[in-house]
Amino acid sequence: HGKENVDSRHNRGRGGETTRFHTVNVAQPVRFSRKCPTGWHHYEGTASCYRVYLNGENYWDAVQTCQRVNGSLATFTADQELRFILAQEWDLEEETFVRKDQRRFWVGYQYVITNRNHSLEGHWEVAYKGSSEVFLPPDPIFGTAMSENENVLCAQLQCFHFPTLRHHGLHSWYAENCYEKSSFLCKRSQTCVDIKDNIVDEGYYFTPKGNDPCLSCTCHNGEPEMCVAALCERPQGCQQYRKDPKECCKFTCLDP
Repeated sequence: HGKENVDSRHNRGRGGETTRFHTVNVAQPVRFSRKCPTGWHHYEGTASCYRVYLNGENYWDAVQTCQRVNGSLATFTADQELRFILAQEWDLEEETFVRKDQRRFWVGYQYVITNRNHSLEGHWEVAYKGSSEVFLPPDPIFGTAMSENENVLCAQLQCFHFPTLRHHGLHSWYAENCYEKSSFLCKRSQTCVDIKDNIVDEGYYFTPKGNDPCLSCTCHNGEPEMCVAALCERPQGCQQYRKDPKECCKFTCLDP
């Protein structure tokens, strides 16, 4: 409690005794926005984070890259989640394997070929055993780099760069040779991220992103809970000062 903001108020109680109340600073309720690490996009519907990786990798290398960041190649639970992905303006640079007007990403599905007669027949599967995903893509467009010996092809989601096409949700699904190189889309559960953009493990104390560096919260299911706020006294002997936005009770004196 800041001593400078404490004042005493008197009130007459029963029997004439004086009851003393202290008015003190009270931490205001904070509404947290669930944030993902820098570079990731958050979707409220699944409490998940998504990121496109531009470095062209084959499907199996892309799987490992996503696993290293505690995620997996993205799969989708419903059309709403897919529409969220299609509407994003991903921060993409020009690469040799990326067309300017459209983007293709590896995602977490595989197309299993069951018949190679006049036309390829098969079905989509989620690439990860035990997945509870209920969304499966429609019939794919088959890539040009197919081998006759391949019985499993890997999924690429194609979306468009132009805003009009993007916001109308136009997209295509490709079944491509898994050893082709492509950008890819990773998905991970939302996580606690502290004020300095560090990822916080479950159950640990941290200061969440926001405007108050004096909050201390517990990370629970990827969200800050049971938060406690510290209130700082103003610096002594300084008339004009600036608070440090990332350090609690740290000030810079602006006096001449």
